[in-house]
Amino acid sequence: MKTLILYYSYSGKTKAIAEELAKNESADIEEVKDVKRPVKLKAYTAGILASIRGKAWKIQPLSLNMNDYDRLILLSPVWASNPPPAVNALLELLPVDKTVSVKMISQSGKSECKERLETIFKDKGCTLESFKDLQS
Repeated sequence: MKTLILYYSYSGKTKAIAEELAKNESADIEEVKDVKRPVKLKAYTAGILASIRGKAWKIQPLSLNMNDYDRLILLSPVWASNPPPAVNALLELLPVDKTVSVKMISQSGKSECKERLETIFKDKGCTLESFKDLQS
């Protein structure tokens, strides 16, 4: 099964976890990047509000094609118990009929977005293989 790890990292913590996981899974890896990286103040104000509302901010085009993979592993930091706007943008691009695993990274090791993500994956015809909250 060909696996792609997709991650967004604002502080670098999620990136380190994604890189280690890519080695362990022998998977390809791609970073999700904002078109315009928000400064801290915007990330932690407007970004948090957008996260709570499930809004997306523009991301740079991916260099790898998600359709070329059987399994996707998504790693995301937690912003106000939800994925950040860049991850919401990635979710909009998610192809149909994929197996997806999610790892949400936070200091507390808790998020509150599993049901919302399950709905998104179901609407896309994807299978949620696993969902884990990880403490950074």
